[in-house]
Amino acid sequence: MTDLDVAIVGAGFGGMYALHHLRGRGLRCRVFEAGTGVGGTWYWNRYPGARVDVESLEYSYSFDTELEQEWEWAERYPAQPEVLRYLENVAERHDLLRDIQLDTHIVSMAYDGAWTLTDARGESVSARYVVAAVGFLSARHFPPIPGLREGTFAGPIVHTGSWPKEGLELADRRVGLIGTGASGVQVIPRVAEEAASLRVYQRSPHWCVPLQNCPMPPDYQRRVKADYPELRRAELESFSGFVLTNFELPPPGRRGRREPAFDVDEAEREREYEFRWQAGGLCLYNSFGDLLVSEEANRTLQDFVARKVRSIVKDPEVAELLIPKDHPILSKRLCGESGYYEAFNRENVTLVNVRGDPIEAITPTGLRVASGAEHDLDAIICATGYDAATGSLLRIDIRGRDGRTLREHWARGTRTHLGAMSHGFPNLFFLDGPQAPSAFFLPPIFTQYQAEWVGRVIEHMHERGARAVEPTAEAEEGWRRRVNGLAARSLLPRARNQLMGDNVAGKPRECLYYLGGYADYAQRCEQVMAPDQGEFVWA
Repeated sequence: MTDLDVAIVGAGFGGMYALHHLRGRGLRCRVFEAGTGVGGTWYWNRYPGARVDVESLEYSYSFDTELEQEWEWAERYPAQPEVLRYLENVAERHDLLRDIQLDTHIVSMAYDGAWTLTDARGESVSARYVVAAVGFLSARHFPPIPGLREGTFAGPIVHTGSWPKEGLELADRRVGLIGTGASGVQVIPRVAEEAASLRVYQRSPHWCVPLQNCPMPPDYQRRVKADYPELRRAELESFSGFVLTNFELPPPGRRGRREPAFDVDEAEREREYEFRWQAGGLCLYNSFGDLLVSEEANRTLQDFVARKVRSIVKDPEVAELLIPKDHPILSKRLCGESGYYEAFNRENVTLVNVRGDPIEAITPTGLRVASGAEHDLDAIICATGYDAATGSLLRIDIRGRDGRTLREHWARGTRTHLGAMSHGFPNLFFLDGPQAPSAFFLPPIFTQYQAEWVGRVIEHMHERGARAVEPTAEAEEGWRRRVNGLAARSLLPRARNQLMGDNVAGKPRECLYYLGGYADYAQRCEQVMAPDQGEFVWA
């Protein structure tokens, strides 16, 4: 007799809903969470400026229609404290905490007819099924800079993904910030307002767009709430899951223009880009249908955003350093910004190009670059990203049938079917994991679908009298080819980034996410339920 039917690892959006849904199916469930509170990403990412780049009215659960109406969002794009309060409210509202074990770091999982999970204290629990809801951006990454992790520096070194609860004293201090990805873009303007000086160490600039954030207009919130069912339908029909634009739920033709960029004249393209720039957020993704597959079309958007950067940043040399030259726009995820480019107009902010003069070592008093220059600092912030998609799973010692580890199974590239399960690891489900649409679709809505799919798979097992399910090796290999084939037909491989695994030394270069869109993904997930589908083994 196992202790649990389902062990769920992680208490973010995915893990919390998995608990709610699977417990509602009568399964004995428990969530194991390393933090001392719920929230997942929004528990750990407490850095100044941390904010969602999707509108709050969309970045929320859809299963509780009463909560949709009752919860009053304070801002168009919510900051970390507001998202955390929302998730804490969900946990209390649905009595989730009684089945969530906090401050419990799962370090290993082993399968021998059932799963045994062991935490950092050496305590174990057994479960028939495991749902790994560990997040696709939760394994913090530090670059291999000598002295960075060895305690060499006399002052504090913090990663944006594990910001101290008590905060970090930055007033009148000399701060160095390494990295200009999404978290760097958000934290830089806030640190610049407080620190005596801020040196930003940039290797590769990102394409950034303004959020145009503001306090939530009450009439806008009322209008969306009055039409929430239509909004949720539109999200599920879209590629990315976010469709609100310019304080409106646009008519279907405006939610995502799918015609090629050169099907309209230059003036119309400019109007389209300007409309979406002023609307704010990530809606530039929804402009023309060929921006991620045609270099010529992509260049029109690159030129538009580059002109915007040059109009904001006063120093022409700094502006050029902030404009990416090594990858097409959209091939890395756009960064939503609030005052990022303006921060480089401040006298206390210096941009350091470490592509031309790399950081050589962290020293007791700061850091040294390759040219020999010593930079004295009082604090160092690492906005250096994550070991995306696979890292959060591989940091757990996961052993499937015959003791084979997941790390061994994925050593030459990620292998899953539907981004949901792996061959040789029966009854282990991934939520928002690798080779799923994770990074390209709205997490609260996507993980709801996946958790419900897991529930139906378990029900299907019971109907068949099976005790275990896993994908075939052939189905797994076919999905891997499909994921990478879709990426190869896009501009995504033109960039070195987390989406392709390039930011972690030694990690296989591959597309880590499914580019086929949610609708196609969901259709394929439904197909595996058919009796003769042959992609899963029910034993």
